[in-house]
Amino acid sequence: MKETREELIALIEKARKRLNDSIDAREGYDVIYQYSIELDKLIEEYILAGY
Repeated sequence: MKETREELIALIEKARKRLNDSIDAREGYDVIYQYSIELDKLIEEYILAGY
């Protein structure tokens, strides 16, 4: 799936918020780690797209 720059930024911000909220809520390590991986993948996609 190829997102536009704006869509990708929105997905990154949503993932960042979800990660931060899970950290603030002191969720389990596995949950936090999974959200971190998802955010990293989106950031990597953004970089590889050349934005």
